[in-house]
Amino acid sequence: MAGRFFPAALMARRNLTRTKMRSLLASLGIVIGVVAIASLGMFGVALQYSFTQNLGNVGNQLTVYPNSGENITELTERDIRTIRREASPTATVSPVKTRVEPVSYNREDAVRETIYGVEDAAALYEAKEGRVSPFRSGALVGSNVAEEHELHPGSQITVNGTSVRVRAVLEEGDPFSSTNPDNRIIMPAASFDQRGYSEVYVIESTGTQANETAIGIRDALNDREQRVFVQELGSLVDTIEEQFQIINTVLAGIASISLLVAGISILNVMLMSTVERREEIGVLRAVGYQKRDVLKVMLMEATLLGFLGGIAGVILSLGAGLAINHYAVGDAMAVFRLPNAWYVGAAFSFGVLTSIVSGLYPAWKAASEEPVDALRG
Repeated sequence: MAGRFFPAALMARRNLTRTKMRSLLASLGIVIGVVAIASLGMFGVALQYSFTQNLGNVGNQLTVYPNSGENITELTERDIRTIRREASPTATVSPVKTRVEPVSYNREDAVRETIYGVEDAAALYEAKEGRVSPFRSGALVGSNVAEEHELHPGSQITVNGTSVRVRAVLEEGDPFSSTNPDNRIIMPAASFDQRGYSEVYVIESTGTQANETAIGIRDALNDREQRVFVQELGSLVDTIEEQFQIINTVLAGIASISLLVAGISILNVMLMSTVERREEIGVLRAVGYQKRDVLKVMLMEATLLGFLGGIAGVILSLGAGLAINHYAVGDAMAVFRLPNAWYVGAAFSFGVLTSIVSGLYPAWKAASEEPVDALRG
């Protein structure tokens, strides 16, 4: 078997080197196709990783709020006790009150803003400037609010006609988190007249525990009627990851079109090679070469074109992947993650397979040529 395989490979290599430029151009199509599939796949993976990294810290968060469709406008103290009971011992449970009040910054005209009332602000937020704890008076402002109105610890704002001192500017939050304080004004819950709560934030240690807590809260509070909604941010993360997988598949499909074009190029090269070497093939058949031997040589030529083009494409793809992950993720070595390896391997395999399939018809045509007709030509 080996004795027949290697002579076919040597002959295929010799035939390709006789028309170096044409072989190079045909192989270049495979290179471009492999780079396109692998690079677009790695680009999609890098985007997904970057996006889910930003969402990674919110997958363990729940938000419980009343079902206004059932005329339930607030959560009671009893509801809060039930939520605390269903949450794990290590969970952070933060009831929140809200009201809309006219707010004036730096003696400007008052605008209506939503004010958030939180009991234990230190459990949810960290200070960028100033101090969060103790929090019995004053206000905490988000980074966007502070930047827009040039507020700092000690600044004064007016809430519903009452002067309030800013105690701290808060650190930026996760964009998708329900607790994100960037555009908020937060005051102590004790400063609110209302007894009920507008929503409750529950932060668990893991996404799995958050899911179990969500099920427990629904079972406990929605037994007779749907009194509350429970928003699981972990499900949002899963949905976004599924959407990115679809996007990656579409990108790979688009990129594979370039390999189909490369396959046509190889088909053309092999057909031309068959026509040009018609007499040579006739001589080979006349001296005893069987159809399968000619078929093997021709298919080996197509395979070599795909293999060499695929190897070059993989090398270029890794270089592109290093750059993509450096700029998109900030970690060039992320190119070696398993999903990226899958895209590179799939692109290489598809490139070689495209070459083999493209060489099938020319190989069959060459092998089917009758020796007498080939020599006469």
